Amino acid sequence: MEFFDLSIIWALIIGFGVIMYVLMDGFDLGLGILYPFAPDETSRDVMMNSVAPVWDGNETWLVLGGAGLLGAFPLVYSVFLPALYIGVFLMLAGLIFRGIAFEFRFKARRSRRWWNRAFCWGSAVAAFAQGAVVGAYIQGFAVEDFTYVGGALDWLTPFTVLTGLGLMIGYALLGATWLILKSEGHVQAWAYRIAPPLLVGVLAVFATISVWTPFVDGAVRSRWFDHLAVIWVLPALALGCALWLWRAVRRRQEGQPFVATLGLFIFTYLGLVASKWPVIVPPDHTIWDAASAPGSQLFLLIGVLFVIPIVLAYTAWTYWVFRGKVRPDDGYH
Repeated sequence: MEFFDLSIIWALIIGFGVIMYVLMDGFDLGLGILYPFAPDETSRDVMMNSVAPVWDGNETWLVLGGAGLLGAFPLVYSVFLPALYIGVFLMLAGLIFRGIAFEFRFKARRSRRWWNRAFCWGSAVAAFAQGAVVGAYIQGFAVEDFTYVGGALDWLTPFTVLTGLGLMIGYALLGATWLILKSEGHVQAWAYRIAPPLLVGVLAVFATISVWTPFVDGAVRSRWFDHLAVIWVLPALALGCALWLWRAVRRRQEGQPFVATLGLFIFTYLGLVASKWPVIVPPDHTIWDAASAPGSQLFLLIGVLFVIPIVLAYTAWTYWVFRGKVRPDDGYH
């Protein structure tokens, strides 16, 4: 197998791992963002119980993607970590606090409100940091001789703040539609009410980012307008999913809003990939520049090809076992 082929295969594997993490961990981060706005404590019990059995399995995709990225494209780590150290630290700290809250909130009595806050703030910080990292990837890094030469806070700009807030709203929408699917009664009614304004917020932020991005990255601007008929298919499909979501919520359908939101995320993600491909370390380092030796890639690929089916099977089995509606007295603790 040629080096060229291995690099593309690994790019597809890591891209798949990233979108799986965004979709599967996104809705429980979204529930954490919505936590303070829930109608009552019973609603918060339902929200946490709906993701308690699956949240840790969802993060498997983050570990898989991160480990694969280190082995297959080491240049990405050598640039991204110094450039995004603070952002990545905030993301991991948020995920840690969110995970601790899952374990302790169910057992706490007098201190439950503090674990509620840990769940909320941990989810919000992690979501914002992830969105800011995406924004930093779009705007690029100061790289010379495959070494990051910028400052520790160069990633934090008005553009990355917008992408961070945008992903928070997007995750909140994903959490609301998940709650529509998994809850009933007044909790589901509340989720139906908040989904439309969250969708409007997501579309407003996405539109602003779409207008701003060509001014941030000239290469993206050229690609968008040189391949207008092809690349704009993906935003059109994303808007189609948004319309589907709006109609499904108005008709009080339960499963379709969540599926439509997944589609909205998938087509937006594919639009980002199409805009930057094959650059993996902006502004101009491609996947072949960043790749490790072919022997290393092949060795890791053999292991990953065994691991991914197992993770997929475990994930499917977990969601099947915990299918159906969640009630306040349910839970695995």
